[in-house]
Amino acid sequence: MQRTNQKVYAFIDSQNLNLGIRDQGWKLDFRRFRIYLKDKYKIRKAFLFIGYIEKNQKLYDSLKKSGYQLVFKPTVVSKHEVKGNVDAELVLHTMIEYPNYKKAVIVSGDGDFYCLVEYLDKQKKLEKIIIPNQKKYSQLLLKFKSYMDFMNDKRVKLGK
Repeated sequence: MQRTNQKVYAFIDSQNLNLGIRDQGWKLDFRRFRIYLKDKYKIRKAFLFIGYIEKNQKLYDSLKKSGYQLVFKPTVVSKHEVKGNVDAELVLHTMIEYPNYKKAVIVSGDGDFYCLVEYLDKQKKLEKIIIPNQKKYSQLLLKFKSYMDFMNDKRVKLGK
């Protein structure tokens, strides 16, 4: 893998991660996931992109305490759902941080990140794509199969 002195940052689509894990019938322990990222990929900074809902402040505090740097997206609440797509923020922040890391880990199975993954690959800055659910991810990412790591078999290690 990489040398331990390289700066590796993770950019995490929280909704894709959370829904991808829940679709498998389990809940992710975010504290254990942060430790996993540090131990396995030597992640120095883990940016978690998440929609902001005021009543979830305890969750945000817990995530910060676990070592995540939170990047909030304003949300829109309607009668039936909360909308807070973080894709643009994740891409923008990955590029803002670009000079600060040697390698990036993208945590999402969303094909909207194809152009970002392609760019990072061409620049030799892509370390890994962690896909929450091997049964539900964009086929656009198949081009980067050698970078993929799936979370389907990580329930015992990372589940609540």
